[in-house]
Amino acid sequence: MSAPSHDAANPAGDLRGWLEARRNDVDAALERFLPSAPACPARVGEAMRYSLFAGGKRLRPILALAAAEAAGRAHGLHADEARALSLPAACALELIHTYSLVHDDLPAMDDDTLRRGRPTNHVVFGEGQAILAGDGLLTEAFALMAREPAEPALAARKLHAIRVVADAAGPCGMVGGQAIDLEAAGSGSSFDAEGLRAMHARKTGALIRASAAAGAIMAGATAAQVQAIERYASELGLAFQIVDDILDVEGASQALGKTAGKDAAAGKPTYPALYGLDPSRRMAADCVERAIAALDARRDAADFRDSYLPAIARWVISRTN
Repeated sequence: MSAPSHDAANPAGDLRGWLEARRNDVDAALERFLPSAPACPARVGEAMRYSLFAGGKRLRPILALAAAEAAGRAHGLHADEARALSLPAACALELIHTYSLVHDDLPAMDDDTLRRGRPTNHVVFGEGQAILAGDGLLTEAFALMAREPAEPALAARKLHAIRVVADAAGPCGMVGGQAIDLEAAGSGSSFDAEGLRAMHARKTGALIRASAAAGAIMAGATAAQVQAIERYASELGLAFQIVDDILDVEGASQALGKTAGKDAAAGKPTYPALYGLDPSRRMAADCVERAIAALDARRDAADFRDSYLPAIARWVISRTN
């Protein structure tokens, strides 16, 4: 087994450097993997790149890479090798996430004009091109996962990861969550607690859970190890959404890079609307503690606490945008 992949004495400081390095890896790979003219029409290619390289947190690919490192190390795989196996899936998850944001901002959905600090895709390219850009990003994601890595011996892992990601992105996952969100607009705090949790588990949580799972699968994780990482990521996904809801209330549009107060103005159900701000903060912190506890050693599963996954969970609830 290789040495631990990070400085346990200073995990927060070390995490910053690791996050920066992984974002650079993902950005470089996205540049390499994304089709451009003349392979695809220049205008739709430009629209895809406009949103993809708008400066997002890259949480989903980062989770995939961190989970791959953790699972790979349990099998004696060097961190570089584990990340290389999962990098195409990590990029595919960012393509899918970006597609969802482009479509969420459309007039028929949230009708937003600001995303990541600049005009939304349909404001710049028009509604039709924005729809096609989202379609292109989603489709390319699955083409990429099917194509890379090209080693025939990885076919079973790739199929498993594709199924996990497709389930999370589809009508039983993210698409279904957005459908519930559209129906719920205007119901505000009358939306019950279980309904709110179920909506967020689909809309935001499903793809976050799939991100960690896909990275672990590509690095050769066992079924028990994938389950442990999915439990971690399920709690992390809920914490992420609760913090998002809090920032929508407390944050400024400039810092958030998107329109603040949008959920409240639309009467959407949120954790602060249902529970209040302080209880929501405690709930997010509890989710993170449960996420980290899920990484403890279990029968047939490795102990993933000595990885970047715990530090990433704490980073998610400390963020300001």
